[in-house]
Amino acid sequence: MQTTGPTMIHKACTSLATALMLSSAGARAQDLFQSDVSGTIHEFAPGGTHSTFASGLYAPHALAFDRAGNLFVGGYGGSIYQYAPDGAQSTFASGLGDVGGLAFDRAGNLYASDYTGGYVYEFTPDGTRSTFAAAIWPEALAFNSAGELFVAEFSESLSRFAPDGQQSVFASWVFDTYGMAFDGAGNLFVTGWDQHTNSCNIYEFTPDGTQTTFATGLIAPAGLAFNGAGNLFVADAVSGDIYQFAPDGTRSVFASGLTDPFALAFQGVSLPVPEPTACGLLVTSITAILVRRRRSPQGSRRASSGIRVKA
Repeated sequence: MQTTGPTMIHKACTSLATALMLSSAGARAQDLFQSDVSGTIHEFAPGGTHSTFASGLYAPHALAFDRAGNLFVGGYGGSIYQYAPDGAQSTFASGLGDVGGLAFDRAGNLYASDYTGGYVYEFTPDGTRSTFAAAIWPEALAFNSAGELFVAEFSESLSRFAPDGQQSVFASWVFDTYGMAFDGAGNLFVTGWDQHTNSCNIYEFTPDGTQTTFATGLIAPAGLAFNGAGNLFVADAVSGDIYQFAPDGTRSVFASGLTDPFALAFQGVSLPVPEPTACGLLVTSITAILVRRRRSPQGSRRASSGIRVKA
């Protein structure tokens, strides 16, 4: 029986997907990491069971993972710490003010907001620091799929920075934004206080800036993070709960009884831009081979020993 190109692609993708699933079965890619202002970082398995990942920190307010699975932690005290997947700690940067937010771009550079200094810094993977932008009391940071950096400023605004550093105002009158996260469709979710209703809410912004209220009735929402299934997790610093919101807005309690939970991050999930899937790259490669063979005068003879293409 002859094997057509699409059938081969399907079989290859299925085998590759199975291999990828098996290779990542033991990984903690869906584990949720949560910091509290008392200085502890907890790790939660998908079912909610948690353990202490690190302790003894000074008010960690920001968490971010790089693509290698290393956890970066920033907070009060002026340092950014790096934790290897096995928990080994090292100092990545020091001499900063209070770090309110961390985020990685698709090139692997780390961005940090210096709340007291009024700057957003860029760190290359080797730790070299440069000033990316000046801001007014910057807090949360998040990248969209276009490589634009969003910065929550305590001056009641959300700023958007193009990759070249050009700044524009994305939204205004959003107070106390300690958490920001993008969903898979490019919508931006932020925590904030509505001075008109004196309530703490989660707002959703479409890519064009249209704002709606996603959730209300929270006490002090801080960190936000999406898991691979598109569920939004929210740390409420005062109630001591971590809430889980389904894409339709249905809320449930993921964890409770915590002490001042603040920042959240999923290992291997909360990345700014997803890399092309291995299957997608495989399809592209095989398609290119098929096209070349079809155009070749010797295509039919070559196809008999491998992939066959019908004219």
